[in-house]
Amino acid sequence: MSGKHKIISFKILLAFNCTIPVLLSSCSQERPAIDRFTLVNRHNIEITTIDSLNSLSVGNGRFAFTVDITGLQTFHEYHSKGIPLGTMADWGWHREINTRGYSLQQVYRTWDVHGRKIDYVHRYSDPRDSLRYRASEWLRENPHKIHLGMIGLDFPSSDKPFAGLIENPHQKLDLWRGEIESRFMAEGKMVRVKTVCHPELDMVSAEITSSLLSERKLRIRIHFPLGVPGQTAYDFTRPNKHITEILSGTDTTVLFRRRQDDDVYYVKLYKPHSALVRGGERHLFYLEAHPGDTVLEFSCLFSKTMPVDSALPGFSVTEAVSASFWRDFWSTGGAVDFSECTDPRAAELERRVILSRYLTRIQCAGGYPPAETGLSYNTWYGKFHLEMHWWHGVHFALWQKEEILENQMKYYEKIYDKALATARHQGYDGARWPKMTDPQGNESPSNVGPYLIWQQPHFIYFAELLYGNAKSEKDKKAVLEKYKDLLFATADFMASYAWYDSTGNRYVLGPALISAQESLRPETTINPTFELVYWYWGLKTAEQWRKRMGMEQKKRYSDVLKKLSSLPVKDGVYLCSEDTRDTWENPRYMSDHPIIAGIAGMIPETPLVDKKILRNTLGTIQKVWNWNTTWGWDFPLLAMSAAATDRPEQAVDFLLMDAPKNRYLLNGHNFQDATRLMIYLPGNGGLLTAVAYMCTSGSFPRNGKWKVRWENLNSL
Repeated sequence: MSGKHKIISFKILLAFNCTIPVLLSSCSQERPAIDRFTLVNRHNIEITTIDSLNSLSVGNGRFAFTVDITGLQTFHEYHSKGIPLGTMADWGWHREINTRGYSLQQVYRTWDVHGRKIDYVHRYSDPRDSLRYRASEWLRENPHKIHLGMIGLDFPSSDKPFAGLIENPHQKLDLWRGEIESRFMAEGKMVRVKTVCHPELDMVSAEITSSLLSERKLRIRIHFPLGVPGQTAYDFTRPNKHITEILSGTDTTVLFRRRQDDDVYYVKLYKPHSALVRGGERHLFYLEAHPGDTVLEFSCLFSKTMPVDSALPGFSVTEAVSASFWRDFWSTGGAVDFSECTDPRAAELERRVILSRYLTRIQCAGGYPPAETGLSYNTWYGKFHLEMHWWHGVHFALWQKEEILENQMKYYEKIYDKALATARHQGYDGARWPKMTDPQGNESPSNVGPYLIWQQPHFIYFAELLYGNAKSEKDKKAVLEKYKDLLFATADFMASYAWYDSTGNRYVLGPALISAQESLRPETTINPTFELVYWYWGLKTAEQWRKRMGMEQKKRYSDVLKKLSSLPVKDGVYLCSEDTRDTWENPRYMSDHPIIAGIAGMIPETPLVDKKILRNTLGTIQKVWNWNTTWGWDFPLLAMSAAATDRPEQAVDFLLMDAPKNRYLLNGHNFQDATRLMIYLPGNGGLLTAVAYMCTSGSFPRNGKWKVRWENLNSL
């Protein structure tokens, strides 16, 4: 369902004397449209201090360019210890040549699962197990996302250290236009840099204005690195390991070919009114302004294939199309306005929402499920995690940008054959989707990932969202036809994965299984609470799809639904899993993701869940959980669960909890830790999902302080 021009307010309830069922928490009234220009622009980012965590990015969803205080990638070494300055594309991968012939078969770990031998792609971490250790590490690292090219300012005559070179900086990200403007003093002169990304081309464009250009004291530095698996994804210390060739050049355009092992990509540079000069080392180039010029501009296109032989748009054109794109983005789809709220937390929540919408659009809207650090830098070698796709993708459908989710769902079709082969090899029906994977759908060795199962129902969830959002019966039928094969294959695996325990006349999940709460052990975990509910919902939804299409019901689906194990409960509180009877006494089970909460809110209502028991569980979690071990999406998860059990105050408390990994930086990124996850986009996506859910379900507090206006949101 969708809504338009809504308001959630206890005061409005009284004012209009609405007569509504007791279960409803709010009343909706028609209101003037939200002033989106004002809403967005009050959250433009302005930075006046140099901080390695304050990097900003421009991007189009499949390509992103991250900059420092200068508006380009001038001080990448400084930022390597904060948020690295990435130039990344979702097609920008490298695979080292597999000279030793490593294969997944070399890292199989065979488990005895209810009398059957089942292989899992395991990570062997002991170097003494030489072959399997080396195979594990190579297969985890390859392929890996790489940095495509560092573009920064260069001050050739300056010998000042970084801390003293830039003075009086002022940087602004204009969200409505998708443009970064950076101003600062250097060598006693003003420098202004404007940076944009083309919405359709994987291209960054910039305009630099300063008298330092005409004085030959300022130029552009372009340095191509070796792409590596590590966090920054670049290495400038091994120039002999890669090749940079100039294929063609004119007064205005240069075409580079980049080669590393068997991987090739192209860089096309448009450089009017400037000269390209080779640097003193390999892969290094400079752009120098013509004598007397105080303005230098460039457009730099990155491409996996040979670019077409046509002129690239210059800065002014790119600036204009960027502004048009972002104006359209902010003017369409969902919007939420917290400006009439009096709770002091509301302004911060609105800031997080607006910046999360920008960040997810530039980092997570390509053709593949995103990596957890998007297109800024590498974690897990740039590979993406399909269990996180729920947190990356669902909000797009709720904020009426479902075309982005639909585009990413093509990936499942692309890797369908591998998912079928995995299930077949393990003796299951249907398709088993991988966890940590790459563009080709290869499983990555891990002592956690291959044992997770909660990514399996996600495809059903996505397809059902699109069905619910469809505007007409014709559109709904088109959704059914488009996704039926993959949806039923997903359900076939789920039904066959459930093991029938004849002694108890019930179906059981696990072992070998690791719950979404990854602190549980694969060899002992039986019937984790969240997975039981998600299994039930997924198979029930598959039955509904068969009914909608006039198909006979599958006996296996129905049998599993009727006999699926009941949820484990002790003393009126849900347990992590059936084998964890000491859940609330053992610190091990009060850490990592409090995924029990997801059985309502994240998962639509099912008859398995007793909301009274869930309320007790949420209260216990709030009191005893080890918040230092949680992750950014846990707080939206808990907020939706509290909202689903009619606890709106608790929902807001969870959503804005003062916890180490619920911190949002000045640039809007969800900070997790200072060593690996300085940004964490599932947290941003989760926040957007929770806010949309709380709006459409009327789940903000009814205390008069939360006068939330929203429009054009879809419900879960």
